[in-house]
Amino acid sequence: MRRESRRSGVFTRRAVAVLAGQTAVLGLLSARLYQVQVTDGARYATLARQNSVSLRMIAPVRGRIRDRTGVVLADNKQTWRALLIAERAGPGAMDVNRTLDRFSAIVPLDPRARARIRRDLAHNRRFIPVLVADFLTWEQMARIEADAPRLPGVVIDVGQSRVYPLGPDFAHVVGYVAPPTPDDVARDPALALPGMRVGRTGVERFRERDLRGTAGSVQLEVNAYGRVIRELARDGGVPGDDVTLTLDAKLQQLAMARLVGQSASAVVLDARNGAVLAMASAPSFDPGLFDTGVSAAQWHAWIADPMAPLTDKATVGVYSPGSTFKPGVALAALSAGLITPSATFFCPGYFQLGNRKFYCWKRGGHGTIAVQGAIQQSCDVFFYHTALRVGIDRIAAMSHRLGLGTRLPLDLPAQAAGLIPTREWRRAQGHPWVLGDTVLAGIGQGFVQVTPLQLATYAARIATGRAVAPHVTRAIGGRVLAGAQATDWPLLDLAEPVLDAVRAGMTAVVNTQQGTGWTVRLPPALGQMAGKTGTAQVADVSQAERDRGGFHSSKLPWKLRPNALFVAYAPVAAPRYAVAVVVAHGNEGAVAAAPVARDLMIAALSRDPDLAAAMTATGVSPMGVSPTGTPPMGGPLAGGPLAGGSL
Repeated sequence: MRRESRRSGVFTRRAVAVLAGQTAVLGLLSARLYQVQVTDGARYATLARQNSVSLRMIAPVRGRIRDRTGVVLADNKQTWRALLIAERAGPGAMDVNRTLDRFSAIVPLDPRARARIRRDLAHNRRFIPVLVADFLTWEQMARIEADAPRLPGVVIDVGQSRVYPLGPDFAHVVGYVAPPTPDDVARDPALALPGMRVGRTGVERFRERDLRGTAGSVQLEVNAYGRVIRELARDGGVPGDDVTLTLDAKLQQLAMARLVGQSASAVVLDARNGAVLAMASAPSFDPGLFDTGVSAAQWHAWIADPMAPLTDKATVGVYSPGSTFKPGVALAALSAGLITPSATFFCPGYFQLGNRKFYCWKRGGHGTIAVQGAIQQSCDVFFYHTALRVGIDRIAAMSHRLGLGTRLPLDLPAQAAGLIPTREWRRAQGHPWVLGDTVLAGIGQGFVQVTPLQLATYAARIATGRAVAPHVTRAIGGRVLAGAQATDWPLLDLAEPVLDAVRAGMTAVVNTQQGTGWTVRLPPALGQMAGKTGTAQVADVSQAERDRGGFHSSKLPWKLRPNALFVAYAPVAAPRYAVAVVVAHGNEGAVAAAPVARDLMIAALSRDPDLAAAMTATGVSPMGVSPTGTPPMGGPLAGGPLAGGSL
């Protein structure tokens, strides 16, 4: 009995010990379970979701760019691209390399692409997607999706690429986009997102913040291999704003068509409010290539082209204005009271200054001539005298007031200031200013340099008497910008009789038979156009060459021929539009530039609702050119005041 009692006591103690142990284990398990399910439940739920849900940021849709009538100039199209998320490929660099090797079997990656991927991986966190290949074909995209288990970390993304429906016609003013550089990403980390593009030139660059938008995100369900099962949610972010320009697509296309085959530019302004209706630069280039990638061969071809297709000649091209500068010189002298509208000078065909002769374009001279006739017939000798009387500093001050040789408040990123020389500027160059420099400046030669956009602004300011300034943006995101009317611009503080004297000369240029622009007058239904021809030498012509009979600058090599220019505004009675055309090495302004300006002026007037009926009634072509592309009236001069000479 005692043995049984002892055995029973041992069993009971053991049972209690076991029970106590089980209770302790159960308590620990319960505590751990409570911690997992209650205390840390939210954290583990998040980790579980991360095993099945992938959250990625996506680039926003870039805003479109349109012309004033709604024609799309810059748009987006859907493309496929392959992205790599390093943390999903594996913990080490070898895992990433293995994935890239397998990917290369489907879409080849050259050494430059590999180097770029490694650089992007090194500069970004491992959870940020890095672009592996863009612009994939349907077949490439399908093969990558089918081989997804062997490509850990690789995902297919639907992106947007930039397209330019009218291509080269708007390349310079609209600009282009390109992938961001490391410096861009350092300034704004959001640019590291695949598919992000940055405006490099033109409106794309100037309105970058408006066009870019705000990044969005997409939630994807993935399996254990990282393969996407389905898209759970998508937040496209905030698309960029659409930007509407002042440009008229048809007028711009006409300008480009009339300049084809030449190194030239043309600008059409609304003289009343400064809206740029056309700003053409020829030759041009395909802006879409910068989004997909420019080949080395193409880049070298552009750089080697003597006509400089990558240069926006309208805003950064600088040229001597030649005789188009003469109205500004006349205004400087008239406003200072140093000449009167009736004052005359005698032109024998040359001007003697010391032992040097400065010639007029007309060998026999113009005889006694006043300011209106001097502008009408472009007498060089009259303006030699006038320039010496007024002085270079007054000429510079008036030129700046008219928009020449100064930066204009233009909503584009690139603009050359040009140069109107002064005595102080010349001294800063380490040289004294001499009278011969003033003589040359009087006819827009020597050191004087302006842009075609400045010349169009100059014509608009003479036409209106106000400090009209150009702009190319009309609306952003549907919000119309404050478009200044002509009366909103400050007056130039020039007396009307002074302006009228110069305007009369410019009107006579086009509308009288003695005028150098007689052949490019407008159809009577459109009223009269005022203008000024210009021919600016780019190489010296020796006295022997001038005296030799039959010499003409057209016989020079192309690069040594004078530049051809023409500025105009119309209608004279109530100016609406101003035009400037510059043809590099075009030889004569009345022949190469004036007919282009005339066509553009007719087109601008014909698209004005107030004048459309008058155009139809006279049977003038709506866009101002005949079916053959030649001017409806006139054409290259066979004789007359320009035969055998230039101005």
